[in-house]
Amino acid sequence: MALRNALLAALIDRESSGYDLAKQFSVSVANFWTATPQQLYRELEKMQADGLLSARVVKQDRRPDKRLFSVTEQGRAALYAFTQRDPKPTTVRDELLIQVEALAHADVPSVRSSIEAHLKTSRQRLETYERSLADILGSRSHDEFLATGNRIGPYLTLQRGISFERENITWGRLALDILARRFPDS
Repeated sequence: MALRNALLAALIDRESSGYDLAKQFSVSVANFWTATPQQLYRELEKMQADGLLSARVVKQDRRPDKRLFSVTEQGRAALYAFTQRDPKPTTVRDELLIQVEALAHADVPSVRSSIEAHLKTSRQRLETYERSLADILGSRSHDEFLATGNRIGPYLTLQRGISFERENITWGRLALDILARRFPDS
C-alpha cells in the first residue's frame, strides 16, 4: 500500500505517463521510497482498476501512444485518508551494516570496498537531491520559498534525503578512517 500512496503523492499535482513517472520517481521520491519501473507500471494498472487514477491516451508521432495518469477524486480521498493515520516506524535494513557488524570474521579489504562504494553512491545521490532542491527553490532563498512556495512537501522530503546522505557520507568517512587505523596492512 505504501507504493500506492507514494504514487498518489507523486501524481497529486499533475498528470504523468508511466515512463515520465518512473523517471520522476527515481529523482523526487527515491530519497524515501524505491520501486522498479515494472512495480510502478503494475501498481498504476491496479490503481486505475480500483478507481484511484484515470488515464487518457495521447497520440504521438514516431512513438507509441502514451497514457497519462491523473488522480481521481477517489484517489484524492484515499491519499487524504492515508495522511490521517500514523505511519509505521522506520526500520533500518542495510546489508553493509551486516558486513561491518561481522568485521571480526570478514575480509577487511572487501568491507572497505563496500564502504567506498556506499560513499560513492551517497555522494551521487546527494548531488542529485541538491540539484532537485535548487530546481524547487529557483531564484528564491530558503526563507523566501518557505514564505511563498507551493511545493513544501517535496522541499521537506528532499531536505530529509539530503540529511540522510550527508550522514551516510559522515559515517562512511569515519568507518574508513577507523579501518585504516585498525587494519593498516589490509
